[in-house]
Amino acid sequence: MPLHADAPVTLDRREGPHGEVVLRQRGGHHEIIANGCFLMDTSDGRSERLLVDAAYDALAAMGRTAPSLLIGGLGVGFSLARAAANPHWRRIAVVEREQAIIDWHRSGPLARISGDALADPRSVILHTDLVTHLGTTTDRYDALCLDIDNGPDWTVTDDNGNLYSPAGLAACQGRLEPGGVLAVWSAKPSPAFEDALRNAGFTGVRTEEIRVARGVPDVVHLAVRPA
Repeated sequence: MPLHADAPVTLDRREGPHGEVVLRQRGGHHEIIANGCFLMDTSDGRSERLLVDAAYDALAAMGRTAPSLLIGGLGVGFSLARAAANPHWRRIAVVEREQAIIDWHRSGPLARISGDALADPRSVILHTDLVTHLGTTTDRYDALCLDIDNGPDWTVTDDNGNLYSPAGLAACQGRLEPGGVLAVWSAKPSPAFEDALRNAGFTGVRTEEIRVARGVPDVVHLAVRPA
């Protein structure tokens, strides 16, 4: 019997170090819920693709070739799949702190979206917390594409707010190559976050909108580390 659009079916439920994560199926789509908060689903993906495309286009406009990319948050895999579909990315790293989400991609129903990307030799998944990774790695990237919350003003867990603080933005800048691009997805525009980016020393701060069926548009906040 087909699943009713309003009757989600829970496929997996896990308790992790940061709380509960749930994978549900609703009709022909899958959705991820974290601590009771809807994160994302597989129904569209335009904004996740724009997150990666906007960062690449900004780098290309500056003449950057064969760039490296760090994606913060594996999610349902749209950003990773989009990056791997672009042969010009030299290296693609994805930071994901929830083992359950990694499993759903490697051996679960989300493999239909990310399977080819995970098989790409340029791609690697780093099972760690994003803030921890930014503060401990010595790697630098040409682009950081971050999609771990519903936005800077609507975090999934309280400690994620550290990423958008002055210290967190300084860590992002420190992991970018000079002239590198920071792209942050948000479910709504955040003028306060734009100000925070400028105060952190980023240049070229701008916001791109993605129209949605109802309500305010999704957005991608973009900023550049000065060369």
